[in-house]
Amino acid sequence: MPELQRTPERFSTAEYERRLRQTRESMAKLGLDLLIVSDPSNMAWLTGYDGWSFYVHQCVIVGPTGSPIWFGRGQDAQGALRTCWMQEDGAIIGYPDYYVQSTERHPMDYLWATLADKGWHRGFIGVEMDNYWYSAKAHERLVHGLPEAEILDATGLVNWQRAVKSEEELDYMRKAARIVERMHRRIADKVEVGMRKCDLVAEIYDAGLRYDEWAGHGGDYPAIVPLLPSGPDAAAPHLTWDDQPMKPDEGTFFEIAGCYQRYHCPLSRTIFLGTPPKEMVEAEKAVLDGMEAGLEAARAGNTCEHIAAAFFSVLEAHGITKDNRTGYPIGLSYPPDWGERTMSLRRGDQTVLRPGMTFHFMTGLWMENWGYETTESIIITEDGPPEMFCTLPRKMLVKA
Repeated sequence: MPELQRTPERFSTAEYERRLRQTRESMAKLGLDLLIVSDPSNMAWLTGYDGWSFYVHQCVIVGPTGSPIWFGRGQDAQGALRTCWMQEDGAIIGYPDYYVQSTERHPMDYLWATLADKGWHRGFIGVEMDNYWYSAKAHERLVHGLPEAEILDATGLVNWQRAVKSEEELDYMRKAARIVERMHRRIADKVEVGMRKCDLVAEIYDAGLRYDEWAGHGGDYPAIVPLLPSGPDAAAPHLTWDDQPMKPDEGTFFEIAGCYQRYHCPLSRTIFLGTPPKEMVEAEKAVLDGMEAGLEAARAGNTCEHIAAAFFSVLEAHGITKDNRTGYPIGLSYPPDWGERTMSLRRGDQTVLRPGMTFHFMTGLWMENWGYETTESIIITEDGPPEMFCTLPRKMLVKA
């Protein structure tokens, strides 16, 4: 038989083992004997697994000893064999395809039988109950099949381990930053009145994915598609695009991210085709002043609340109320979200900032009939202000 061709590992085995130890330490603090991880970002962080298979039931099992175990659809086990760092027998378990989207059986039935075979069907088992990939039916079947275990909510346990990035992770995010800069430069160069939005998005994807000879790498698909609502639609933060032409005298914000090796660097900028109204110009000044205040507060030892309070205080001095959070942690991610779903930059969040934490400082305003976004992605440093991932000018582009 031909030798298995493995994808080069993104991190060393020692790095994956460090992550595993860190996770088990957190499990011990919660009294967990076993952890079942279904968030694909957490699965990748623990094992290196990388595949578009999160539409079926899959997970990583962290047992009391040994390497993690990848569990998923049988045909996706080939992808696990090629991307996971674990090499020993039994580290990859695939279930038969007749479990997929069946009304007669469920993949969790196969999972609990597997755990029973290993003697892991008792004690305290943690699952990620509040995420996109662990369904109510999955939970019901797991509880049914493990009557001797107590199933506990361990949502966020692995997410929090990912908060402080390693130097290699930061290097991947800096590469993603170069990609998102290129994407914004392409937008600025190509956008004009009459250009169809779908054609502009094609340019965005081309800039985000195409191999760069000078940089020596191409881009990955981001966890969120480009967001670019215009005019009154920009009052809604999460609209995408259509095939209609760009209109004069409208502002459009572009919320996009570069992605490299599944690591993201989001960045937003606003473009106005024509002369922006006074209220938008004044709002931009408030946002940029507030960003400076927030960035000054983004120092190790401060809290998430310090950043938010500094930013919101400046906005409020300008008579502007922003009633949503102003940022979140970023890094490794899969659709539908490039955030890490842990801390938030908002009042009341007392999470202490540590060197190596990375955030999207989301200062967007979504008003009644217009929207404006200028954001930054940042790294908390050992001493002093944060490092900016990107060097793109921090201002609205006005283009006739």
